[in-house]
Amino acid sequence: MSEGRAFHAEARHYLYEILESAPQGSRAAIIVNRGIALLLIVSIATTVLESVPQLRASYGMLFKWVEYVSLAAFSVEYYVRVWIAPEHLLYRQMSAFNACKAYIFSAQGIVDFFTVAPLWVALVSSDDLRVLVILRVLRVLKFARYSSGMRSLLEVLESERRALLACLVILLCATLVSATAMHLVEGQIQPDKFGSIPEAMWWAVVTLTTIGYGDVVPVTGIGRMIASFTIIGGLIMIALPVGIVANAFSEMIHRRDFIVNWNMVARVPLFSHLTATDIAHIMQLLHARQFERGDIVFRRGEPAHSMYFIAEGEVEIELGPEQRGRRISLGAGHFFGESSVLKRMERSATVRAVSRLRLLVLDADDLRALIAREPGIAKKIDMIVHRRGQTVEMDDAVKEASVS
Repeated sequence: MSEGRAFHAEARHYLYEILESAPQGSRAAIIVNRGIALLLIVSIATTVLESVPQLRASYGMLFKWVEYVSLAAFSVEYYVRVWIAPEHLLYRQMSAFNACKAYIFSAQGIVDFFTVAPLWVALVSSDDLRVLVILRVLRVLKFARYSSGMRSLLEVLESERRALLACLVILLCATLVSATAMHLVEGQIQPDKFGSIPEAMWWAVVTLTTIGYGDVVPVTGIGRMIASFTIIGGLIMIALPVGIVANAFSEMIHRRDFIVNWNMVARVPLFSHLTATDIAHIMQLLHARQFERGDIVFRRGEPAHSMYFIAEGEVEIELGPEQRGRRISLGAGHFFGESSVLKRMERSATVRAVSRLRLLVLDADDLRALIAREPGIAKKIDMIVHRRGQTVEMDDAVKEASVS
């Protein structure tokens, strides 16, 4: 019995790591999450194309099978996500039943439910899934789980909900005032359009939102003056929420980049002795770059403009013929490219990414300024480079001894 429970807990944790915890952490997680995202795209595209009568007549059976396959896959995904709910950090203090219930009624759980709901409704009521187009298109909300941009936007809307609600209240008040004023001025002249405040509110809403269909327009001078002020007020009303969301979104992106860069800098041993103030200063000098496996970071003979710190991944350094073409592998926490920068020489080696690589790049001028500010960094660089050279020479000696 205990072995069965242990296997159950291990399997649940493993699936949680794949679906929720680290979508970029392992090969299985990458395959599963990208597969679900691809299935979402195919499913939504099928729903859109199926609305075209000609395509539905020609490929109706194909569309139906794609729908059934995608819904079956999403049903399995939904069941697994409910099962692994106790592994979520927010639910770990709850019992398994309460954790599952909490996930089901969460915003993400509701979206996942509506992703599979069409299948069960169609099986009970009808086999024509086209009657549930609205629910099927709601799958687009699942992209929030796989898109950091959408997640950030939803977080911004959540954090600024009070300000946005205030903008909505102001808009409603402006609509009521404009509609009332226009009703008093134009109500007798155009009773079919401004005969009552509710009727005039259509014109006010259309004008304040800067759409201006032109189906309802004032004909008196005072009415046109009211319309002019309404149009100007509408521009302000639209600018307010847009500015709030844009500013909050920009702040969130900068804050997230700050946290990521701070963690990357703090992991580099060369900077481990620095204070928080020093790290904050260095962060202003560094910028991040990402390379895929097999990409060339720089080639031998190129001008040396920067040195690099490895935040994640591994590189292979292929030295030149004067060093018998030796190869050095460096992983996270190491740095390279400093010698050519400090000596103002061309690159003496070619560096290639062995795996997915995240680097912190420090330009040559900034490196010299940093060394002038922190002389201890220069000493530490010399010590690490000297130690690295001794290791390479020792490896070469071992190889020559084994050959002889």
